[in-house]
Amino acid sequence: MAKKYAEPSFYESKLKNVMARLGADRYDYDWSRHECWVEFDYKGQRYRFAHSLASAQDRGINIQYGSDLFAQVVLSLEDLARMVERSIYDLSTWAAGMKQLPAHPDLPACFAALQFTSVPTPEQLQERYRRLAKVAHPDAGGSEEQFNALQAAYQAATALLADEVRS
Repeated sequence: MAKKYAEPSFYESKLKNVMARLGADRYDYDWSRHECWVEFDYKGQRYRFAHSLASAQDRGINIQYGSDLFAQVVLSLEDLARMVERSIYDLSTWAAGMKQLPAHPDLPACFAALQFTSVPTPEQLQERYRRLAKVAHPDAGGSEEQFNALQAAYQAATALLADEVRS
C-alpha cells in the first residue's frame, strides 16, 4: 500500500502554523510506528489529541504508517483552526470537553522500566520485552545486571497484567 501523506517534516511545519492560528501557548508532539499525539496549552489548560493504528483499525480504517497518523491529527487540528477562524465555533467552548487529564501518576515501575508511559496490552508488553532483551542480553553486548533487571521488570509486569485480567 502506498503512503497517503507527505513526509512528516511537512506536517511538523504545518503543526507549528496551526498552533499559532489556534493561539496555543505551548505545544508538544510525538509519533511512533503505532501511535501519535499532540498536546497543547490553551488559556492555561492542557489538551491532547491522540491517534493510534489500533483505534483506526477498530473503525475499519487501514493505516500503514505511524507518520500518517500524525498527518491525520495535524489535518484535524487544521480543520478545527478553520472553524475557529470562520467563527463557526469558539475554541474555548469546544476544547472544554477535551481537557487533558493529568498524567497517571502511579504507573507501576515495572512498566516504566520497560519504557512504557501507560499500561500496555499483553501483546505490547511481550513485543517490547523481546526487543529490549535482544539489546540487553550479555551475548548482544548488554550487561548481565541490565538483563536481569529487564527480566525482573517483565515478570512483574506480566504478573500485574494477569492480576488485572482476573479482577
